[in-house]
Formats: sequence, C-alpha cells, structure tokens
Amino acid sequence: MLDDFMVRATLAGVGVALAAAPLGCFVVWRRMAYFGDATAHAAMLGVALSLALQMSIFAGVVAVALTMAVSVTLMAGRGYAMDTLLGVLAHSALAFGLVAVSFLSGVRIDLMAYLFGDILAVSRGDLAVIWGGAALVVALTVWRWSPLLTSTLNEELAYANGINPKREQLVLTLCLAITVAVAIKVVGVLLIAALLIIPAAAARNLARTPEAMALIAGLIGATSAITGLQGAYVLDTPAGPTIVCFAAIVFAGLGLFRTVRDRLRKPRQTYT
Repeated sequence: MLDDFMVRATLAGVGVALAAAPLGCFVVWRRMAYFGDATAHAAMLGVALSLALQMSIFAGVVAVALTMAVSVTLMAGRGYAMDTLLGVLAHSALAFGLVAVSFLSGVRIDLMAYLFGDILAVSRGDLAVIWGGAALVVALTVWRWSPLLTSTLNEELAYANGINPKREQLVLTLCLAITVAVAIKVVGVLLIAALLIIPAAAARNLARTPEAMALIAGLIGATSAITGLQGAYVLDTPAGPTIVCFAAIVFAGLGLFRTVRDRLRKPRQTYT
C-alpha cells in the first residue's frame, strides 16, 4: 500500500470522494439520481470526441456532459417526460460513444478502463486534474450553498429571496459535469453515479442538518476509497468496483443501524 502508484490511487480516490460528497447530497435531495447517471453515460461520447480531436479528455468530457445536461433541462416539459428524455439521451450518447471509439484508427484505447475506471494507473498529471477539478467543485458548492439549498427546498421561496432557481440548476449541472470528468479515471463511466449517490444516501442515516450530511458523505466516500483500494490490493479485485462495494456495505450497515435505533426509540405500547 505504500508503493508510489498506490499513494497516487489513494489520493485520486479521496479527491473524487470529496468532490462528489456535497454534490451527491443535492442529487439525493433533488431526486436527480437518473440525471447524474445520464450525465455520466454521456461522458463516453466525450472520451471518443477527445481522442478523435486529440484534445484533453477532461475538456471533452466536461463539454459533452454539460451539453447533455443543459439539453435535458431545456427540453424538459416540451412534450416529453424528464425520465424519457434522460433515458433516450443517456443511452444514445453512450451507444454513440462506444461506436465512435471503434472507428478510431491508430488510437490505442482500453475501453474497460473508461467504463469501470483504472485508478491504479493514475499519473501525477491525472492527479493534478482530479484535485483541481475537485477543488473547483467544492469551491462552487460552498460559494452557492445557501442559494442552492433554498432552491432545492422551495423554488417559490427562492424567487421571494431574489434567487433564480434556473441559475442554481446551471451551477449544479456544471459541478456535475466536472465531477463526472474527474471521476472517469477512478470508477469509470458506469459507476460514477454510484459514487455520487451511495455516500450521500448513507450519510442521510446519521445527519441532522444539510451541512452535516455533506461532511459525513465526504468522510464515507473517502473511507470507502481508501478501504476499497486496500481490499482490491489484498483480494486482487478491480479497484473501482471494489470502492463502490465498500460504500454499499457502509450504506447497508448504516441503514440497519437506523432501523434498530428507531425501533429502540419507539415507545412501547402497554395493554391493560
């Protein structure tokens, strides 16, 4: 675990977990799980375009993910249900991305690495991109925390306080696109949504305030990344899926803890 590549992998996992934690809370509160999954699937098309145009993977993924998310937001309510739009655009983008990759000649690509992540191959350059993107997401979230929270709770209340919910939705969409771009190397396109949702959902069992939920989600995500890497190292399993498995175990454990706690607190009925 002290090898250089394991240190880089650990730092990458923690960086992505810290970026995904507060954003995942808003995804859970707004019930945007499918939205996050759709944005992640669209990232595959961004990878293909980046390789074809010989540009940065990060820039290509952010551009395509942001375009898809904004398109869904603009098209919603124009004759199509939101879940229908997300299903069509997400899977279409993933399919077009996979087909486009197959047409790339002279470009060597490990498709499984983009689908399920290749955290053990993270370089120092990748680490700089991951932590730079994570810092940007955390900064945006902290800066817009109160307006984002107000818009999430009640749009009418947001308008009454001079807040534009559509602008806050755009900020959230931008953060989501950046998180997807930095998380591809860690858990891959197919598991990004899990890293967003599971730590936040697990933290909900312990937190009493929104701020506490974001902090606990970050702690759960970082712990899952570290423990998952250790588990993958010992068990010789894929690192990205193993990280998600450990997060799922934490979610199940905290869910069981909450159920037991609520039953113990529930007053017993007495019969005479």
